[in-house]
Amino acid sequence: MVVYTPFWNTLRSSGESTYTLIKNHHISSSTIDKLRHNKPLNTTTINDLCRILSCKVEDILLYIPSGDDQIL
Repeated sequence: MVVYTPFWNTLRSSGESTYTLIKNHHISSSTIDKLRHNKPLNTTTINDLCRILSCKVEDILLYIPSGDDQIL
């Protein structure tokens, strides 16, 4: 399971806010909602967040193994 807990910590320390992400960087409110609820994001969005926040992917998301993971 992918969780976005690191994103919220990174956002807090960046000087940005959800408001500035939406208003200044054109990140949609639905993307913010996906982050809040650990819903899937595409890699383009993750790339945009890393660029805006000047961070690495691991500063945005964390993978936690879960029994709900799809078996391949």
